Amino acid sequence: MGIKDRKAALVRWLPPLLLLGLWQLSTIPCVKATSSTPRYKNAYATMMYVGTPRDYEFYIAVRVLLKSLSKLNVEADLVVIASLDVPLRWIRALEEEDGAKVVRVENMDNPYKHQDNFDKRFKLSLNKLYAWNLVDYDRVVMLDADNLFLQNTDELFQCGQFCAVFINPCVFHTGLFVLQPSTIVFKDMVHELQNGRENPDGADQGFIASYFPELLDKPMFHPPPNDTKLDGTYRLPLGYQMDASYYYLKLRWSIPCGPNSVITFPGAPWLKPWYWWSWPVLPLGLQWHEHRRQTLGYGAEMAVILFQSAIFLGIIAMTRLARPSLSKLCYRRSDKSINLVHNSLKLVALWCILAAYTTPFFIIPHTVHPLLGWIMYLLGTFALCSIAINVFLLPMLPVLVPLLGIFGVLMVMAFPWYPDGVVRALSVFVYAFCSAPFLWASMVRIVAGLQLSLEKEAFLPRLGECLPHSWFNKLC
Repeated sequence: MGIKDRKAALVRWLPPLLLLGLWQLSTIPCVKATSSTPRYKNAYATMMYVGTPRDYEFYIAVRVLLKSLSKLNVEADLVVIASLDVPLRWIRALEEEDGAKVVRVENMDNPYKHQDNFDKRFKLSLNKLYAWNLVDYDRVVMLDADNLFLQNTDELFQCGQFCAVFINPCVFHTGLFVLQPSTIVFKDMVHELQNGRENPDGADQGFIASYFPELLDKPMFHPPPNDTKLDGTYRLPLGYQMDASYYYLKLRWSIPCGPNSVITFPGAPWLKPWYWWSWPVLPLGLQWHEHRRQTLGYGAEMAVILFQSAIFLGIIAMTRLARPSLSKLCYRRSDKSINLVHNSLKLVALWCILAAYTTPFFIIPHTVHPLLGWIMYLLGTFALCSIAINVFLLPMLPVLVPLLGIFGVLMVMAFPWYPDGVVRALSVFVYAFCSAPFLWASMVRIVAGLQLSLEKEAFLPRLGECLPHSWFNKLC
């Protein structure tokens, strides 16, 4: 082939080759590089993304995790793998206030999102795979936000290419694992995603477990005495991922294998330790909030708490002073509709009472300290119940019996001297059993009181029977 023929062939095939190369590059998720250089050769990393109803709660959890690690004087960088849509004010807080290195990434496309058993909460959990792309570090300890560190765990950086804990007898947990970053491994994982590797749950847990299927047969990790790094894969002792349920059974830790270093909370999503209502249902929630009090504090929520307190106290004062009553109203109605009106008012009254007990759960900031959260709940419920009591002329004590019952069960659950979790659970059951008749009697008394008011027409007088001295009667 002559020189002219070679040039012609090069001109003909160069554009398709360039397009093919660009297409291959486009299939690899983008990582936005940061200008900061690593301070240490190892890192603790976690991830953050938005698009769920609990974004702010996890943002707070990540910050508490980072500050807890800083307080333990870990000799490693703190890295947050954050998706590009995480608010910039959160990014600045992580970098400037928490000392974290933030790596911005594109959300990893989840090919398993159409599986029948897929949980939408984990749609973006595959962003965790970006940990293998942190090639500036020798070792990375990848963490979920719901880990609570009890002591320094820098010895984990001596582990091999992949190490994880089996809190389930057959499947290791991806809430904490050690890895050696590798661009080759990262690209292979992305390739396996695109090829549809089998994933039982469609989340990071199932994918990573299928990528390292032989970990169960690997030896247990024991830190070498000379601070050298191991090669290969290892199982981590259970003390590095102590499931909180082990504590709830005995109300104390009894993990004999490995140091009792890290607590994880893999249970129900709405009972994560940062939610104020998780304590005293789950006793360890108070320990998590103690870490927050010592590190991050509660300044972000206090303005809302003070505002809500003023509103609740104002409602209580107004209902006691003004005592609103529907006795000032005159209804133009026929006797044929009296039963319908009575039944409708009963339903409205009961729904108002139910709303009084449930509304505070939705309006109180979810991440306040449990003691403050429950105080606000009791105050808010009393304020809203007082509206129903005065509007529908209901007896106060029956309406407040459920509130007293809630206060009592909080005291039973918070009692600190149970010998174990079984006795605690039985005590709660006995309390609920003994309280049930009082709750039923209060409901009967509420309905009876409402019916009595209706029969006396205390707030539904007949047409022409309005009170003569009421200014409102002039409107009738």
